[in-house]
Amino acid sequence: MLQPTSSSSSIASFKPLIKRLAAAALLSLSFGAAMADEVAEVQRLMSSGRATEALQRADQYLAGKPRDPMMRFLRGLSLSQLGRNAEAITTFTKITEDYPELPEPFNNLAVLYAQQGQYDKARTALEMAIRTNPSYATAYENLGDVYAKLASQAYSKALQIDTRSAVAPKLAMIRDLFPKDKNSITAVAAATTPPPAPAPAAPAPAATPAPVPAATKTAPPAPPTTVATAPAPKAPPAATPTPAPKPETKPEAKPAASGDSPGDVESAVQAWAQAWSRKDVDAYLSSYARDFDGGKTRKAWEQERRARIAGKRSISVKLSGVQVRVNGDKATASFHQDYKADSLSVSSAKTLELVKTANGWVIVKESTGS
Repeated sequence: MLQPTSSSSSIASFKPLIKRLAAAALLSLSFGAAMADEVAEVQRLMSSGRATEALQRADQYLAGKPRDPMMRFLRGLSLSQLGRNAEAITTFTKITEDYPELPEPFNNLAVLYAQQGQYDKARTALEMAIRTNPSYATAYENLGDVYAKLASQAYSKALQIDTRSAVAPKLAMIRDLFPKDKNSITAVAAATTPPPAPAPAAPAPAATPAPVPAATKTAPPAPPTTVATAPAPKAPPAATPTPAPKPETKPEAKPAASGDSPGDVESAVQAWAQAWSRKDVDAYLSSYARDFDGGKTRKAWEQERRARIAGKRSISVKLSGVQVRVNGDKATASFHQDYKADSLSVSSAKTLELVKTANGWVIVKESTGS
């Protein structure tokens, strides 16, 4: 069930751990017309089963632009198609070293390791993919499959040591999940359109916003307190009930008065992108909620982001097609992001989930997908 990432095609299936392959696409890298033609040609050769020619074409291009991440990725896929897994592993490993912000090469490394039965290495590679992009659903699914395979090995060992062990039903259950021989590798036809990888990320919002209501619901209790102090004068009981409802409606209307429109949310999102482009790290980090899930502790996440942003000579982040949905104190902003940093250009779809705080809208979750 392990799912290699392919630019637009599925390459090989590791039967016990791979049930489908083209579940995620490498973030489309923006390039000029000449580059687009070369990429399209290599992809066409690969999808028609002409991996040797695709590899030759990729090598010719890389002779002039050896650091190009997209063509290097396609070269790794060609090597995988040809069964030259050791060279493919070397290719993907080098990409992860030069472009650690791309999770897809880590994912494909995991698939190659799994095909060789090196599940510990596969697990490490998938954890790196998730650390790079905490919203990478394919990597999470693959990691679950690797853990299941490791569990199968552990249960088998326990059964060998003690035949009276109670693990037999657990082992049988896992074997039901992975009935095929572990070395079965099957070529899969090219998928012209990669299945929408971002879709699985949709369930995640239910988990992340859960803590947010707790934080935001501490604000609404404020109106009741003010209302409680207002009725304090008990002298004229009959007259007090009538004025009391009036103050109650005023505090309710207050939150909607300003800062809750889609325009306010979009302004906050654009400010986040502009701070990133200016390399204004403090302003950039302040765009995120304190409980933002970056896949690690807040301190470690901030240190990593500071290092990455400061390490770039220049950064440009442009957003287009921004669509905002507001639901009370929560909002979702979806858009297309064009990111350029030094020689790297990445174009991808992105979704931000935000909550309203006293200081404005802040990000609690971000998801990237093609």
